[in-house]
Amino acid sequence: MRMSGKFSILLFIIIALAVSNIAEAKNMTLKMRSQVLEKNDKGYKVWRVIEKPKVVKGEETAIIITDMWDRHWSRAMNERVAALAPKMNELIKKARAAGVIIIHCPSDCTDFYANDQARIMTVEMPQAPPPPEIKHGNPPQPIDASDGGSDTDDMGGMPWKRQIATIEINQNKDFITDKGTEVYSVLKNKGIKQVLIMGVATNMCVLERSFGIHQMVKWGVNIALVRDMTDTMYSPAMPPYVSHEQGTALVVGFIEKFWCPSISSADIDGTSK
Repeated sequence: MRMSGKFSILLFIIIALAVSNIAEAKNMTLKMRSQVLEKNDKGYKVWRVIEKPKVVKGEETAIIITDMWDRHWSRAMNERVAALAPKMNELIKKARAAGVIIIHCPSDCTDFYANDQARIMTVEMPQAPPPPEIKHGNPPQPIDASDGGSDTDDMGGMPWKRQIATIEINQNKDFITDKGTEVYSVLKNKGIKQVLIMGVATNMCVLERSFGIHQMVKWGVNIALVRDMTDTMYSPAMPPYVSHEQGTALVVGFIEKFWCPSISSADIDGTSK
């Protein structure tokens, strides 16, 4: 009986610890990175990076996946999306397991998903009219993508038909749309308090779509960019004549300065230190 009693106590402790770990897994500490303009000790104006931790509940968080198409007119973007998608899919699976709502937003492709449960659930979601827009300045971006932003020879056109298949859609939990008003309705009906956005292109769709950063900020939505799960449309042949990677970093910094914070994917999957 003594051994049985000790075994019962040990079993109780193991179960309690397991339950505790599950509960903790549903919370995420997001290191919100932004930049502020201030004067240094010599009186020179400088941009200072600040990072503020924010604890959010998984079930009160949503991820917007932006225009991760199956095929892009730019060969460079095709290759970058193909490389990014497997990493994004693994991250999304971990986020979904923590209760995070996943909203797939492949623009111009909702007809492909017309009979999918995830699309039907989105359409049938009760409408939540967005609030009046908050006024917000729109300073010029630090890179020039007026040439289209591709750094390879391309075919042109609009060849995308769906979201890249590498990114899995849970038909019972996820949502599919390319409309900001539908995204907003999902957020309100699901009690979402924090939105994270990822996908491409940082300087175009991620910022400017009806479900992008510009619109969410104007609607007063708490949004943050997942800075290592995005990429720009930018060619080093254009100003400011830096590498593609530096161009992306410049846009991320621009967003941190003027629009919203950024986080690392490590904050979502729990590998952040």
